[in-house]
Amino acid sequence: MERNTRQRKAIQECIAAAGRPLSPQEILEHAQGAVPGIGMATIYRNIKAMLEAGDIATVSLPGGGDRYEIAGHEHHHHFHCRGCDKVYEVHACPGDMKKLTPEGFVLESHELTLYGLCSQCR
Repeated sequence: MERNTRQRKAIQECIAAAGRPLSPQEILEHAQGAVPGIGMATIYRNIKAMLEAGDIATVSLPGGGDRYEIAGHEHHHHFHCRGCDKVYEVHACPGDMKKLTPEGFVLESHELTLYGLCSQCR
């Protein structure tokens, strides 16, 4: 059980330290520094457990794989770099989204993903 706790702690710490949503592959690469030999199956098993516990949240990208970030962040959006495939948090909102909602519809929430090149890829 101690090993699982150490692995989960390493995974959670790497997600928190990244400051941006990470793919399972990115989590694996970061976690291997703290827990040599950790494998992808362990990453997925711990992601599942951490999602169920509410420790992390899923960031779903249209046409892309899921990313994971620490749960409980305030409202924010994302920027997806098409060059390096990294996803970054954007702490701005375009305003009153209800104005874009068709008449007679009820807006419950929204997600916005910007696409382009990050400062390193441009």
